Amino acid sequence: MKINVPTMTNGYLDDKYTKHTSAVNQTDESPFISFPINITDVPENAKYLAFTLTDLDSIPVCGFEWIHWVAANIPADCTNIPEDAGRNNPFKWTRGYNSLAGGMLNKRDNPISAGYVGPTPPDKTHYYTLTVYALDAKLPLHDGFWYNELIHTMQGQLLEKSAVTLPVKA
Repeated sequence: MKINVPTMTNGYLDDKYTKHTSAVNQTDESPFISFPINITDVPENAKYLAFTLTDLDSIPVCGFEWIHWVAANIPADCTNIPEDAGRNNPFKWTRGYNSLAGGMLNKRDNPISAGYVGPTPPDKTHYYTLTVYALDAKLPLHDGFWYNELIHTMQGQLLEKSAVTLPVKA
C-alpha cells in the first residue's frame, strides 16, 4: 500500500492541521481539522482499512506515545479520506479514542477525544507516524475503543500495513 498526504508544505504537515492553525480550527487549544489521506495499492482481498496517527517523539515529553487519531472499519474502497473526516466521519467508520480521553487528561466528554486531535509539538519538530492497515474482515470494535484494542483485535485479520512519517514544526 502507498499512503499520500497531499497537504505537505516544504516537507512538513500543513499548519492548518497542527497547533499553528487559526483559533477557529481549535477547541480547547487543540486543532480538530484532520488532513486528507489518499491510499493506493490496497490488497485486492482487503475488506476494511484502519489507521492510526501517533507521536513517538512525545515519549520524552509526557512519558508515552501520544495517540492523535485512531479509526477502524473503513470500507476498503474508501481510499480517499477527505479533509475534516476525523470530525465528520463520512464513511461511518468506528472511532477510537485519542490520548485526550486517557486517564492523564480525562477529556472523554470533549467531542474530539474520539476523532482527530492535531499535532501540537511543544519542544521541537516531532515526526508523526500515520499507519494504514488493510484487513480481511470487519473488526468487532465499537466507538470509543482504544489503540491497544485495535492492535490486539487485528491479529489474524491483518493483510498488510504501511506507514508514512509526517514532520510537524514546534
